[in-house]
Amino acid sequence: MEAMHAPLYFERYEVHGDMERVPEEVIQSIKKNKVCLKGGLATPMGGGVSSLNVQLRRELDLYASLVNCFNLPGLPTRHQDVDIVVIRENTEGEYSGLEHEVVPGVVESLKLITKFCSERIAKYAFEYAYLNNRKKVTAVHKANIMKLADGLFLESCREVSTKYPGIKYNEVIVDNCCMQLVSKPEQFDVMVTPNLYGNLVANTAAGIAGGTGVMPGGNVGADHAVFEQGASAGNVGNVNLVEQKKANPVALLLSSAMMLRHLQFPSFADRLETAVERVISDGKYRTKDLGGTSTTQEVIDAVIAALD
Repeated sequence: MEAMHAPLYFERYEVHGDMERVPEEVIQSIKKNKVCLKGGLATPMGGGVSSLNVQLRRELDLYASLVNCFNLPGLPTRHQDVDIVVIRENTEGEYSGLEHEVVPGVVESLKLITKFCSERIAKYAFEYAYLNNRKKVTAVHKANIMKLADGLFLESCREVSTKYPGIKYNEVIVDNCCMQLVSKPEQFDVMVTPNLYGNLVANTAAGIAGGTGVMPGGNVGADHAVFEQGASAGNVGNVNLVEQKKANPVALLLSSAMMLRHLQFPSFADRLETAVERVISDGKYRTKDLGGTSTTQEVIDAVIAALD
């Protein structure tokens, strides 16, 4: 941002995944500034620490998670022409956090689906498709088994789809969706999903299009937006990467470009994206996950050098 002279000023805070909760001053800062750029926070497995990522989404009502998975020129992947946007409901579903032990050895975990949240995410997906000139929205579900919960989600998507006659709408069951993603990903455009499936679908799509280290994303609410790496599987919380300083910065750089666009600085966003794409297609500076040996800083320096 400094090298580009982007008209941004950052308030910085240190947050770690094993904290009890997101510090109050961080929440207040995001509420005040409305926009945040965030690094990956690893959530400890099991135990009593709840996910700070989920806390943040809930506290700020960041109801839509958006991950853009696309082929970057010069990055060899098994499939070409992948350009998928996964839009995931971010506040309820299996992540509502309502779990308790009924009797010893029996745990009940509640999945919450509401018409309000389902309609809201469906509207967001169709509106996104409409504004970004996308042709198709696919709803991902498991309504053949969870007839009421996923049924309600589907019903909401269908209702909203009737208001956008120019956009094709189809539905796919989540297991078939995963199979289709790995065999013919180019058939998908915008995908709208409940909470858990979206997590799986986004990480799968990211893996297909070049890995989680390069895919940008954001969490958006009515008033606030938090931009971060789109899919985190396999690299957020990887201690070795941190120690060797070899984490892939591309995802966060492209997320920063998304943030610039959100702040209505499209020319800065274009410059940053072009520079990142240049570095990747040159292929000289790449981190380990893209088959190279560069450190984070080397990639950053190359991107700064490529800024015009």
